[in-house]
Amino acid sequence: MHLPATYTTRPLNLDDAQSVFEVMAAVEQEALGHVDIELADIVADWQRPSFEVTTSTLGVFQDEHLIAYGEYQGAERSDAAVHPDHTGRGLGTYVAHWIQQKARERGASIVGMPVPQGSLGDALLTALGYQVRWTSWVLQLPGGTTVPPRPLPDGYQVRQAEPQELPELHDVAEDAFLEWSDRDRESLADFEAETVLRPGFEPWMLRVVIDTAGRIAAVATLVIDAAGEAYVSRLATRVDQRHRGLAQALLIDAFAVGREHGATTFGLSTDSRTGALDLYRKVGMEVTDVWLHRAITL
Repeated sequence: MHLPATYTTRPLNLDDAQSVFEVMAAVEQEALGHVDIELADIVADWQRPSFEVTTSTLGVFQDEHLIAYGEYQGAERSDAAVHPDHTGRGLGTYVAHWIQQKARERGASIVGMPVPQGSLGDALLTALGYQVRWTSWVLQLPGGTTVPPRPLPDGYQVRQAEPQELPELHDVAEDAFLEWSDRDRESLADFEAETVLRPGFEPWMLRVVIDTAGRIAAVATLVIDAAGEAYVSRLATRVDQRHRGLAQALLIDAFAVGREHGATTFGLSTDSRTGALDLYRKVGMEVTDVWLHRAITL
């Protein structure tokens, strides 16, 4: 498929992150009625040592303005967006085919991406033969909701993580996520790029539950966005420490510490592979958005 002559393409670089953010924000506003993506999300993702921006991205431009983009993140992961003012011109199909070709070149047998349920992106991927692999839910704690404290077992404590605990914290999170996520293990360097090196990071954003042996039993990582939402980006419990209420206690702690640092709303996301939706509903959270991960066999 060829683009009309009025469009040009080139690989992107970190300096293009702001333009990509603007396109993605416009897509979210159109599809969801609000914007969740932040510039820091893109910077953190692109600064991972495992990700080469210039060889893994494509920008589509008109008069030097970015209007569409795609990125192949490796394995089965990709992302793409077309500015709502430029839909219906074949740009989304062009970017999707570019991502598929990039995935083939790197030996992948399947590739997918998340799209808001019922959005134009969802309709396009459906038409291109992409199937739903799992469903993701974005949840928020309604304003003014009071969450009763969840006591920890005797001898356990919740606190801010210490810098030297970062490798152990990462291991607990990765061990938990890899039980249901079909991907390679994330490196510690990539984890650091998305947490402690993320623009706006503060040490209090890493929370842990410590067991009676002094080991990390559960972890949570937070960010606070420009709108004042404390967002829990990771929440995980060590396999031998489950069914003790640690995740609920840590989530409640995350809400409390977020409020201490100016947060007014609280959110997170989960998907149908984890079976964790009921956990978040138990503390009063409500689903606000639904995303579908659609994928195609190459």
